[in-house]
Amino acid sequence: MPSWSGIRKRMESEYLAESLKGHISYFVTSYSRSPDHEGRAAIRYNGKEIIKGCYYHNWTKAASFPKDEKYERHMSEEFAFMDDTAIKLGVFDQRCFYEAFDEFDNQSIEKSLYSENLIVRIFAVLDRRVGKRRLLTLKENIENEPDTFKEFFAIRVNAEGIV
Repeated sequence: MPSWSGIRKRMESEYLAESLKGHISYFVTSYSRSPDHEGRAAIRYNGKEIIKGCYYHNWTKAASFPKDEKYERHMSEEFAFMDDTAIKLGVFDQRCFYEAFDEFDNQSIEKSLYSENLIVRIFAVLDRRVGKRRLLTLKENIENEPDTFKEFFAIRVNAEGIV
């Protein structure tokens, strides 16, 4: 796996839509003094963290997860399942970003737009390969999307000047 600086460079210069360059930035850090170098991750828009997650939130916010079989199973998988609830609670860390980037980088943009991993879908909607026509197509079903995805979709369509 490439280093974070290499991944970030690719995400912000190779993949990011031209209209978002200088506005969207990806942030990941590992805390060298913590066990196993745990850390945090975020996506920033004009310097404000739109989503942010930290390894240590996994323990403090896990009690906020819905009590059903799906979440019990996903929690036991170390939060590998990134949906809107996990994103809003911030129960993801830098490893989730690495895994999401690996999935995103190794499949088509079409598969990324419909991935079960919400972080992958966010990477995809901010991607330069998603043009205005595809954004308009996605807009037709935006009401069915999670709130976090809608927020990033709105950032992208506004940057593209789509009403």
